[in-house]
Amino acid sequence: MNKNLKTGGLREFVLWLVRRRQRFRVSGNSMQPLLQPGEEVLINPAAYLYTAPQPGDIVVVIHPYQPGLRMIKRLTAIGDGHRYFVEGDNPAESTDSRSFGPVGLEHIVGQVTSRF
Repeated sequence: MNKNLKTGGLREFVLWLVRRRQRFRVSGNSMQPLLQPGEEVLINPAAYLYTAPQPGDIVVVIHPYQPGLRMIKRLTAIGDGHRYFVEGDNPAESTDSRSFGPVGLEHIVGQVTSRF
């Protein structure tokens, strides 16, 4: 499982400029120490059009019971029916699949590709 996240280079910046990446601001402590509140990352919203999410991927997900809430989490397991278990790296500060259960692919907004 990759615990690191690279800083975006020229390629990621260009992909953001041509709208192939989206910016996402971290708000909360659930991904500490990897990501701090206020940091920004780039996400690839098309990452899972042709490939399935894999354990270890860092993703932005929509909270299943609060549709207006988007969270950054690490995908830790794949369950039956293509449901995905997502967790924060900081369990004491994370609301994740341990409290709301696995999420469907429709809840995954995109894969985090790099820091902005």
